[in-house]
Amino acid sequence: MKNENLLQNLFLKQFNQSNAIAYNRNFIKSNSDYNFQLLDNAYRGAGIYYAKVKIAIDSNKCNSEDCAVELAQLKQLEQAPQVSLDFLSSLMSELQVTEEDNFDPNNNFLYTVANSVMSTKPGYSKTDGYMVYLDLLEDGSQQIEFHGPAFKRKQPILFEGKVIEVLAPDPLIINSSSLTALLNTDTSLVVSTPVIEKSMNALLPETGLFMQEMINDNKELKANAKISEEFILKNPDGSFDYEVINLGNGNGKNVLKYDLEKIDKKVTPFINAEVAGLLSSEQDAVAAWNVYISKDTSTNEDDQMVQNANAGNSSWSYEKDLPLSQENKILFGDKYKQYFKNNYLNIFTKNQPPTVKEDAAVFNLTQAKQAEAQKFLDDNNLN
Repeated sequence: MKNENLLQNLFLKQFNQSNAIAYNRNFIKSNSDYNFQLLDNAYRGAGIYYAKVKIAIDSNKCNSEDCAVELAQLKQLEQAPQVSLDFLSSLMSELQVTEEDNFDPNNNFLYTVANSVMSTKPGYSKTDGYMVYLDLLEDGSQQIEFHGPAFKRKQPILFEGKVIEVLAPDPLIINSSSLTALLNTDTSLVVSTPVIEKSMNALLPETGLFMQEMINDNKELKANAKISEEFILKNPDGSFDYEVINLGNGNGKNVLKYDLEKIDKKVTPFINAEVAGLLSSEQDAVAAWNVYISKDTSTNEDDQMVQNANAGNSSWSYEKDLPLSQENKILFGDKYKQYFKNNYLNIFTKNQPPTVKEDAAVFNLTQAKQAEAQKFLDDNNLN
């Protein structure tokens, strides 16, 4: 089953970032009208209505007892301009998330279109068939409606004895009270993908793997940071236990070996706490899953992605997968931990040079093996 949001958002991003429209002669020669007159249309006639209600109250000719209904209407009309400004400001802030570099294209693509309309991008004007309406509702809330070519749905109809599909208008409608209620509960209309790099880099100094002198005043690891010696494997005599890396041409070098089990036990509680924080806002977790951690990619691969669509067919849907099942929560925690280890922790445990200067030199593998064999004979009195 194709992921319509994914496909549409990737297309829209490509379209909006492309310069191709500059070479469309039909677009260049026509006037693009972006004057949707949202406030003018919404408040057309409001002044006359306000005057009528005010006169009814002042002359005690109200239709309700003690003018209760009329007073409520008057209050709504007086508050409406500020409600409109707050509503449109909040809405634009939400829609602009669709332009973020790491935006998850699994969000509803209609919000990307709505942002393109509101930010007057080429191809989304009244001339192109788009229209936006702001309406004042009787309950004091307001709603905005987006109409146009993208705001349609397939609808089956009977035509000459056959069922066919046609495109029917399906405007995107957002209510001011509903949007406010969402934002008041820290829920987003369009989710902003967490910046994984920032949170994981902040997690490293907190794990207890590094000595305090390896952490600067901003609680960040210094450039020369190394994992504490207590997590490095040693021989029974206290010397470092090295892994030998074959450099080719008969040469090799020593690298430190780490107690990965001990490291895992140390970092796991901190990772679990980070995961719990992300899961407290499940839509954030879904965005992080879709953009970063689902496919076990590296940070270099993520940076080189032309589009943020790593999860592909394994994407989680905001509409279908929320609230997250316990199974998916566990899977998210496991994948998050693996992503952290692969991209942020392993660089401190892979191919680390010895701290003993004499052990850091490149050596001949054949001679080293002979010396190791002779040491074994000497230690066991086998000469």
